[in-house]
Amino acid sequence: MTPTVNSGYAVPAVALVVVATVLVGAFGLRMSRTTSDFYVASRTVGPRLNATAISGEYLSAASFLGIAGLVLVQGPDMLWYPVGYTAGYLVLLLFVAAPLRRSGAYTLPDFAEARLASQAVRRLAGAFVVGVGWLYLMPQLQGAGLTLSVLTGAPDWLGGVIVAVVVVATVAAGGMRSITFVQAFQYWLKLTALLVPALFLVLAWQHDGADRRLLDEPAAFREQRAVRVDETLDLRLERPLDVTVTGTVDGDRYRGEPVRLPAGPHRVQGGTELVFAQGDPVPVADRGADDGMSDSLTASREQRPLYATYGLIVATFLGTMGLPHVVVRFYTSPHGVAARRTTVVVLGLIGAFYLLPPVYGALGRLYAPELALTGDADAAVLLLPDRMIGGLGGDLLGALVAGGAFAAFLSTASGLTMAVAGVLTQDVLPSRGVRHFRLGTVLAMAVPLAAGALVGGLPVADAVGLAFAVSASSFCPLLVLGIWWRRLTPPGAAAGMLVGGGSALVAVAATMVGRPTDGQAGGLHALLAWPALWSVPLSFLTMVLVSLATPGKVPPGTSAILARFHLPEELVGGQVRGAVPEIDARADAWRRVGDA
Repeated sequence: MTPTVNSGYAVPAVALVVVATVLVGAFGLRMSRTTSDFYVASRTVGPRLNATAISGEYLSAASFLGIAGLVLVQGPDMLWYPVGYTAGYLVLLLFVAAPLRRSGAYTLPDFAEARLASQAVRRLAGAFVVGVGWLYLMPQLQGAGLTLSVLTGAPDWLGGVIVAVVVVATVAAGGMRSITFVQAFQYWLKLTALLVPALFLVLAWQHDGADRRLLDEPAAFREQRAVRVDETLDLRLERPLDVTVTGTVDGDRYRGEPVRLPAGPHRVQGGTELVFAQGDPVPVADRGADDGMSDSLTASREQRPLYATYGLIVATFLGTMGLPHVVVRFYTSPHGVAARRTTVVVLGLIGAFYLLPPVYGALGRLYAPELALTGDADAAVLLLPDRMIGGLGGDLLGALVAGGAFAAFLSTASGLTMAVAGVLTQDVLPSRGVRHFRLGTVLAMAVPLAAGALVGGLPVADAVGLAFAVSASSFCPLLVLGIWWRRLTPPGAAAGMLVGGGSALVAVAATMVGRPTDGQAGGLHALLAWPALWSVPLSFLTMVLVSLATPGKVPPGTSAILARFHLPEELVGGQVRGAVPEIDARADAWRRVGDA
């Protein structure tokens, strides 16, 4: 059963965030006049504003709720998530940021076509942008549903629908110019919404005199706690445990009777209530087959293979550079130097933010350990103010956290919708005007909203991690080799994206819909659950080998295009620009597109 927070302030806080988002978006709408404003804000966004907007859209449901939930369940091993999310921008800074901006492209498919002069590669890149964007959007909508359900007891789908409506209205009305201001505003709101309550929670923890070993295994109940299990699950006990059971355990029916469970696995039927005593360790839970959650993704530290950590590191380090909603923001910078400066500022902003979610996860292990058992660990951030402080203060802090959580869903969903709608407008819809961009916005949101209702169940941070794996396996090799290796050919790029990105996508699909047996948890299923460790090298290797096998397919003018990527803008404007017709012709065409 999803826990709820009985506060009269949380819903007004969420409503206030929605209203503020609409108002700030309307301010940006007043400044959107041309097609270029809608797609790249006319490439006039300075480093500080752009960095704040990037940070606002990047810090998603996985950052705001998911990291704390994973730290609560699995302890310090999950600190690799914020490290990887931040370090990805260092890789982006070193290899991609400035050359990508100098390419003059509007989207990743634009870059692919300009670099390789291939419509086929462009269409393939567009398909992966849409796929990664939809895969990333689903956990945002899922997180919004969880938040509203915790706050009000509303159905899980309602929060996602609210986010979808607000995002579609904001993006369709003002495009990139509008969401730039929205996302910058929401970064500071999210930082405040985590920082202020965290200070009070840490003070409450210190005053409480609780055990300082917040991250030690195993998590334990600090007081007697009744836990209701809504869906069938398996518990694994390291030692015998005495509990009071109302319901069915291991096929036996109990009515509020004390039961001694021996060490080993136990099956708990849905609807059962377990009462744990103070000091009892929190059992490790495997979700049932019907809820779609992967065993290996939620396994305990002892069962989680070291391979999984390496796979996580590779996915987060290299996946950032291929995330469509992140990359598109670099096209809004005035020039390559501004793009690099933007990335440096982003490193500082998101680094400061990522100090906070682990604090909530660590405190959750003390004050809300039952969330690891019920599968609601993502709700820890929302529940802790009420659980630790209570009263009016807890209600107000909880309202602030709730508002920040909803801002996280809105900002990231806005960026993803913008990126996907841009590709749909250019490569799917019959016209590229603003009117068709608005239709693309609706399509960009409708598919993940429907798909999320069918899939669901995967922890928010894990779902985002899978999107990172697909991004790292498809766009990272394309960008790195496309920018730094002149011998890349269209067949090589297409083959690498299909083999690496396609295999990662298949692995993601198998993970989201399948459930391994115990024997598979550390073997084949681990390879599927964390595919980046093999799919990224496979993609690079395929691109290189196929390109070397097709040397005659290197596009003419490649040297001039690479010079455009790497030379300062003043040299490009005076000497190189005319030698790159593929890029310049597309940029000129976009400037000629009329307003709707």
